[in-house]
Amino acid sequence: MFEAVLLTCVIGSTETCREVLKPGYEAETEAECALAAKASQHDDIRCQPVGDALAVRELAPGVFAHLGIISDANEDNQGDVANLGFIIGDTSVLVIDTGGSRLVGERLWRAIRAVTDKPVSHVVLTHMHPDHVLGTSVFMDVGARIVGHGGLARALADRAGSYLDSFGGLIGEKAFLGTTITSPDVGIKVSDSIDLGNRTITLTPWPTAHTGNDLTVLDETSAIMFTGDLLFEDHAPALDGSVKGWQQVLREMEKMGASRVVPGHGGPLLDWPEASEPLSAYLAILEAETRAAIDEGLSLGQAAETVAQSERENWSLFDLFNPRNATVAYTELEWE
Repeated sequence: MFEAVLLTCVIGSTETCREVLKPGYEAETEAECALAAKASQHDDIRCQPVGDALAVRELAPGVFAHLGIISDANEDNQGDVANLGFIIGDTSVLVIDTGGSRLVGERLWRAIRAVTDKPVSHVVLTHMHPDHVLGTSVFMDVGARIVGHGGLARALADRAGSYLDSFGGLIGEKAFLGTTITSPDVGIKVSDSIDLGNRTITLTPWPTAHTGNDLTVLDETSAIMFTGDLLFEDHAPALDGSVKGWQQVLREMEKMGASRVVPGHGGPLLDWPEASEPLSAYLAILEAETRAAIDEGLSLGQAAETVAQSERENWSLFDLFNPRNATVAYTELEWE
């Protein structure tokens, strides 16, 4: 199998380059790939054997997930730190999240193509965080419709520069080449559905919780729900919204009719609603101890160092994320 690539370099450099995938020109032979690429009128495209694909697991017939590494983004993992997925219907494919760089998105595309040649009709982004959205341009290139929460476009626009700078710095220039922020084509404000051909996918936007633009994806056929970062397992939770709102949303999610879930990190397949218990316990402690710190007159800095420390042994990356969570919770609760 062959694919089309385009050599892309850092501006002003002839050494920091990588071959960026141009999706949609895959073929059994190099000659067939070259013929399709020639028709694209891009003179610099060339064909080569298909590159590395993400490892994926079939969770149920037609439902696939990739398990991201439990880590902060770095040069070794190249932004592959979030769970991603795709669902195959009779006529098309829906992708859930795209990874922390275009390179990860390219590898997800190859994983899909290794399973099916059906078109990718939709990409659903579960929220704004860069480890979930920075591979989206790969799927935009093949005409997929990009869908997110009604607040996602504004959130990405407000953070585009900082996300690209911060993630690019963590991953390194070469691996990050070709990565851009892709805004959704559709922002939904109420529950909606997508038909992939005898397969209905329900999308639900939520009030402010993990972030201000969280959205879940429920496959009605398998009763598997992709939660994005509304659910964490093993990886320490990251609060970028409302500690009170997140707890309420978790309670509402129990009514969604899912029997199993794919969290944003960890898993990748967990029983529902049992899987929410560790996160619910953490958020309850975070809220209670933050309130206590405020009542005791502790400063924000002191609270960030002391709140929820009893939870340290329960979560990977705790010392990276818990101080941030305490800061967000303190800011939310101090003015009540």
